Amino acid sequence: MELKAIRHETDGHVATVWLDRPHRHNAWTGRMHTELRWVMAELENRVRAVVITGTPPAFCVGGDSEALAGHADRGTYDAGLPPEPARPGVNVRPELDEDFAWMFAYRVPIIAAVNGAAAGVGLALALFSDLRFGAAPAKLTTAAPRLGLPAEYGMSWVLPRLCGVTRAADLLLSGRTVTVADTADWGLWNGVFDDGEQTLAEALRYADLVASSAGPAAVTTTKQQLYADLLRHDVAASVSDSKRLLVEAMGTAEYREGVAALRERRAPHF
Repeated sequence: MELKAIRHETDGHVATVWLDRPHRHNAWTGRMHTELRWVMAELENRVRAVVITGTPPAFCVGGDSEALAGHADRGTYDAGLPPEPARPGVNVRPELDEDFAWMFAYRVPIIAAVNGAAAGVGLALALFSDLRFGAAPAKLTTAAPRLGLPAEYGMSWVLPRLCGVTRAADLLLSGRTVTVADTADWGLWNGVFDDGEQTLAEALRYADLVASSAGPAAVTTTKQQLYADLLRHDVAASVSDSKRLLVEAMGTAEYREGVAALRERRAPHF
């Protein structure tokens, strides 16, 4: 696929994906959505972590205003995706076979480096990432109520689970603008940094830590456990599954290497 709204590069086991329409502050379009899904599908079985960020100065300011005007003229929503878009993170759980929910089913961790403004669908992209690092001055807004729209792309599901119902209601009902610094203690962020450059550097450092020091199969399995338990609310099933998965893992070369590294007091070579 020819990429016009997304760019990416891979360094070792870590891929960096940029939303890349800086002249429009990386405003979201159907093409960007299509390209992101395609790139993420291509990377899923090649790397151990993916960092998503925006080409400066923004992360993603939400839907492109021209696309939004088109929706208003038509009186309906068009995601702008082709009939058969790429499907990363597919067939893990049926509940996750939907836009952005697939990020929870993705094989490796997805880390958002929110280096600048994130609004609407751009904020949703960050919220559905597994981890989030943010630049303190970056502005955030759900945007939808100020456009006369309801909560979009599952933010009414994910926000309360990250920061609680009261704070989620604040952002979802008002659409007011806050900053990463304002929300630093809300449970949204794994790290808050001075600027976008440092934010991306720290996100990449963390991605490299996971990619180099954690067993890749263990990370994939643990991620699946995390979201399965978030969906089912069954502690007995969680314990039962974890015991079964431990037995399976203990028969792998990955586990044997982890134990050998521990006993030899060295870094594991996964």
